[in-house]
Amino acid sequence: MTTMTPAATTTSATSATPNKHTLAALVENRPGVLNRVASMFRRRGFNIDSLAVGTTEEEGVSRMTIVVEGPPEIGDQVRKQLDKLIDVITVEPLSEQEAITRELALIKVVARPDQRREILDLIAIFRAQVVDVSQTTLVVQLTAAGDTLDALIENLRPYGIREMVRTGRIALARGARTTATHQHEPEALRRFHQESGRRPEGDLPYTTK
Repeated sequence: MTTMTPAATTTSATSATPNKHTLAALVENRPGVLNRVASMFRRRGFNIDSLAVGTTEEEGVSRMTIVVEGPPEIGDQVRKQLDKLIDVITVEPLSEQEAITRELALIKVVARPDQRREILDLIAIFRAQVVDVSQTTLVVQLTAAGDTLDALIENLRPYGIREMVRTGRIALARGARTTATHQHEPEALRRFHQESGRRPEGDLPYTTK
């Protein structure tokens, strides 16, 4: 199960300048998990700014990096609701100070012959890469923090952006701290999952309660 969705921004009615909150959720890698999480967000009216899903170091476990927008308390509300879903193993908030965050963007920009050198000099400042070249366009790739991507995009707009795709945020805690399952599960439960796997047959109930 691997998917990434771009940001969709909507200002919260409860805050003129909403904050963005990053949560890392480890989930059972089985069909329907993403739908369960999305349904919970829809029912509760939470605004997803971005959602990135991919595999982890443990077979049968996927990691969701979820960015939500809203007032300070919204992050804790989302964590509590996610924690009720039967597929969710653990959920942890990751602050900007505590985590390394990255996004990936591919940008197809118009590059006339007389502007090409200028564009190449510009993207070199951002340590971006050219991954495709045609007679009229360049495709630029950059992996960086979100604000760095924003800056590159704004600097390329005057040349003409033909097309762009941007992933959601991914994040890892800094230092020795992890959000891995072995940090949160009792030893007996971890041994059971190692021996039996994490993909039970049949339908799971929607929530733990």
